[in-house]
Amino acid sequence: MKSNCYDNRELSWLKFNKRVLQLAGNKNIPLCERMSFAGIFESNLDEFYRVRVGSLYDQTFLKKMKKDNKTGMTAKEQLSYIFAETKTLQKVKDKIYKNLMNEVKNEGVQIITFQDISKEDCRYLEKYYKRSIKPLLSPQVIGKKSPFPFLSNQQIYAVAVLQTKNTEKLCIVPCSNGVFERLISIPSDKQKYMLVEELILHFMSDIFEKYTIKSKSLIRIIRNADIDIDEDFYDNGGSYRESMETLLKVRKKLCPVKMDYYRPMDEKVIKSLCRELDLKKEQVFYSESPLELSFLYKLKDGLRSKKELFYSRMIPKVPRDINENTSMIQRIEQGDMLLQYPYESIYPFMKLLEEAVYDSRVVSIKITLYRVAKNSRIVETLIEAAENGKEVVVMIELRARFDEKNNLEWSRRMEEAGCRIVYGIDFVKVHSKICLITYSEDGVVKHISQIGTGNYNEHTAKIYTDLSLITADNEIAQEVAMTFNKICMGQFVENTKHLLVAPKSMQDKVLEMIDTEIIKVQKGKTGYIGLKMNSLTDKKIIDKLIEASKAGVKIDMVVRGICCLIAGVKGETENITVRSIVGRFLEHSRIYIFGERDDERIYISSADFMTRNMLRRIEVAVPIYDNKIKGRIWEMFHKLLNDNVNALEMKADGSYEKVVCHGEEVNSQQ
Repeated sequence: MKSNCYDNRELSWLKFNKRVLQLAGNKNIPLCERMSFAGIFESNLDEFYRVRVGSLYDQTFLKKMKKDNKTGMTAKEQLSYIFAETKTLQKVKDKIYKNLMNEVKNEGVQIITFQDISKEDCRYLEKYYKRSIKPLLSPQVIGKKSPFPFLSNQQIYAVAVLQTKNTEKLCIVPCSNGVFERLISIPSDKQKYMLVEELILHFMSDIFEKYTIKSKSLIRIIRNADIDIDEDFYDNGGSYRESMETLLKVRKKLCPVKMDYYRPMDEKVIKSLCRELDLKKEQVFYSESPLELSFLYKLKDGLRSKKELFYSRMIPKVPRDINENTSMIQRIEQGDMLLQYPYESIYPFMKLLEEAVYDSRVVSIKITLYRVAKNSRIVETLIEAAENGKEVVVMIELRARFDEKNNLEWSRRMEEAGCRIVYGIDFVKVHSKICLITYSEDGVVKHISQIGTGNYNEHTAKIYTDLSLITADNEIAQEVAMTFNKICMGQFVENTKHLLVAPKSMQDKVLEMIDTEIIKVQKGKTGYIGLKMNSLTDKKIIDKLIEASKAGVKIDMVVRGICCLIAGVKGETENITVRSIVGRFLEHSRIYIFGERDDERIYISSADFMTRNMLRRIEVAVPIYDNKIKGRIWEMFHKLLNDNVNALEMKADGSYEKVVCHGEEVNSQQ
């Protein structure tokens, strides 16, 4: 295969986050929603550095450095590109932030500095600082008896160079402690705010009154979070849950991988900080905008009365045949149901679970949980079912990165209520979205299965696009039950007739279905593949898709995020189109289509075509057999292909261009 058909995973992700940032600067989007996209861009980048850059950083210490299997880039080469691209994106973000704040100011809300306010407001802020901020500060002058402190991940610190007659010293002041507010309102105008770090920085001369402040700035570091359960944790003699708690403590102390600073900083100070934090100069980034943008969400709250600054409200629909008097079990027995979030409500699934709690026929509920809401009604219902005497088996994945703490708390509560808790299989995450309700009627055991593309999370069901199939098909239920049983026994599903189940029976079957489309073309027929997912990185599947393209199979892909296959390369991938749709809702559903209408196989799945999903996770894809539902999924997929509002199309050089709107606008999410 030619290298110009491949893109590097990390570089492709940066292109995705650039597309998110572009939404923050898109004036066709309401102002407050653009503020959200700016915040999302930043939080995405933070997580990228914590996980992906952290992993690459670790690889640089290996004796034999691994190379990317698609582009041949070493970890050092990838890091150099990432650092350079981050600087470029930072400049774009600063410009967008400045424009956003100008627009916010026109709406009467303003983030101010001491240059913008009256003497009276200055006096108020000084009193506020001395009363509410200064007593809570923990300043430190670095010296022999006061070594460089531990800097917490993603926290803001004020740093200054202090000068006396004979020497210069570095000092550090934490600007957040969980007590004082980030935004301080100004009495003369409640819609004007000062950031607390700006206030602390202003009064550094008061904090260090015996020194002259030579220079001062703000910094924020990002620490590596690329750590997972391994043999060391398993061998510590404690429970799996205790091991996870240990992991969370260790993660907080991993090495820094990035430092941002706000306001110009002396090169000597940067070198000193780099030495203390073990960072290279290329890992340090200058920002003209605040170092953390979560305060934008509070600014938005102050503008709620101006509806034109937000997306218009959309209320998820409930299917017409579902109401308070509907028995969900009876409804599913009559035929399969497909729910499309967030356009349709999660209510029917919730109703099914709640019905199972009190239906005397129901024997058991089994479910896999990956990311759940903080105040999860779904988990509360499972607890209620256990307390009501039902057998409730919950496979909860504690290794859902950055949701571990939430999952730990829920696992304790469910266990206390009598749920049977399973934590999955060693070294393999359980990422499938499956639920099985078993009941007995006239001596016959029956099942309702639910298989989805998204988490059992009432919050994300309102902002992520996902698909959820609920079916009474007995053969599918048997395979769902087998999947649960294998997980409970620490084993993998090897063979299935209906479901695709990773890590043993998904990748090979996907490759076989691509081969089937190639054979069709070789026989003079039409071959077609339609794919929708978050990411495409698996080289085996990428190579097979390239082979299919060269054979003449038409391939349409909607890949929101990472895509390591470059479309449109002459003689290689010219029969492949790749689109990315980034908009109001996060495109999260996975759809696999093989063949055309009369000879098609359609699946919805929890799995992206990533190596980790194919080989290191429990994932489930379910076939769609109901013709009406097949038609709905075709319609959804083709709306995405015709989108000319949110869509960007990949070019043969791997870049993305906005799809030009000719004629009527098609917004697939609207």
